[in-house]
Amino acid sequence: MSQITYTVMGLSENAGIPYKTEKPITLDNTEHRIRITLTSQNVYSLEKVCEQLINGAKEKNLVVKGPIRMPTKILRITTRKTPCGEGSKTWDRFQMRIHKRLINMHSPSDVLKQITSISIEPGVDVEVTINDS
Repeated sequence: MSQITYTVMGLSENAGIPYKTEKPITLDNTEHRIRITLTSQNVYSLEKVCEQLINGAKEKNLVVKGPIRMPTKILRITTRKTPCGEGSKTWDRFQMRIHKRLINMHSPSDVLKQITSISIEPGVDVEVTINDS
């Protein structure tokens, strides 16, 4: 299941401590630093969504950096094949690979809504982080 999460980051007024909230953002024309994080188990659908996002941003003449390929996270589980513990000691090895891509851009919030309105492949999770500067 695909999901899009908008996260607003900034500094608190009192102590200057960074914070992260999931509040609704107001659309304005000021430029924001935007980081789009894409994660998926299927690398082909992940690359397809990356290409669609970058092409949409370049059509709007935005400054785009990426996709930045992060290291693949490999989750491994090794279990015994036999449930009772008797017999020869044979093992099953399972693994799940999680691929991650980052795309950085500078754009207004309303343009971001237009870019991220593309059809996202099933199994690709999209997280959009808007950093107020």
